[in-house]
Amino acid sequence: MKLFKKICAGLIGISLILAGCGKQGNTPASSAKTGSDVSEAKKSNIVVGFSQVGSESDWRRANTASYRKVFTEENGFYLVYEDAQQKQENQLKAVRNFILQGVDYIILDPIVETGWEEVLTEAKKAGIPVILVDRKAAVSEDLYECWIGSDFHKEGVSAGEWLEKYLESVGKASEDVNIVYLQGTPGSSAQIGRTQGFDEVLKKHSNWHVLARENADFTQAKGKEVMTEFLKKYQDIDVLISENDNMSFGAVEAIKAAGLTCGPRGDISIISFDGVLPALNTLLYGDFNAVFECNTQLGPVAADVIRKLNEGQKVEKTIYVEETYFDNSMDLAAIIQERKKLYN
Repeated sequence: MKLFKKICAGLIGISLILAGCGKQGNTPASSAKTGSDVSEAKKSNIVVGFSQVGSESDWRRANTASYRKVFTEENGFYLVYEDAQQKQENQLKAVRNFILQGVDYIILDPIVETGWEEVLTEAKKAGIPVILVDRKAAVSEDLYECWIGSDFHKEGVSAGEWLEKYLESVGKASEDVNIVYLQGTPGSSAQIGRTQGFDEVLKKHSNWHVLARENADFTQAKGKEVMTEFLKKYQDIDVLISENDNMSFGAVEAIKAAGLTCGPRGDISIISFDGVLPALNTLLYGDFNAVFECNTQLGPVAADVIRKLNEGQKVEKTIYVEETYFDNSMDLAAIIQERKKLYN
């Protein structure tokens, strides 16, 4: 048992090192291009300004790498990258800088849904098409070309339905179930969609009791901190719903520090979201019960959209990427080997 705990602890530590895309290393906050750089690049490439949320999680780092891999000069692109470090004011500044530099297209992954009308209006007046990715913005549809990303609401519903089936399979469908819930950044599309989707299923079960919901900001450190407080306050937690893998990793640390266990054979069942490689390893070794994928590979889809727009083609306003889920009934070792190919 001690060896098993050491292995699991090691896996959580590895998650801090391994991003979902293997070889990426540290992501710089800015590509620091100047207006003259952009003007020169436009002679032979499509210039794309990309404002990313940050690098707060394994999912985010793998997502960023998917753009860097495809938006290269070899592929006919020139990327101007800005990391907002999870601050909307940084994104607003980045988009305005893209406009001043005269990029051809802007890709925006909005930290929160509100507060974008003015700056996207400025982009429209400048004649620069905007593509929203991952998270959504609450703006008029004429201010952006399309949105690319996950159906977060569907992810939340799927997680609730999985929990229904799991409780039935272990003979606990009619028992009281005490749930705690780690939410992502308040007001983000992922937080809103996953919460609302899960709640649709929650309302059908009077024996499911949500003891607490707290923001853990999609980070491992905050996930550990909030879960530690949950464990101090509540003595009988059956299920943790965590809106991303990094918060889940932190929660596992807190659970084990409290002398408890988690996963299918443990004290607390854990349902997580994102599906980065370290999460699949954690699932394989038995600390998670299920992980619902949030596809990181949006870069190639965005590149395809830009190529079509550049050729004068129409694109769909909403483009959902394909996703699945993973649990302990699957051949996880084989799935992990196959998934590694995406990031190498």
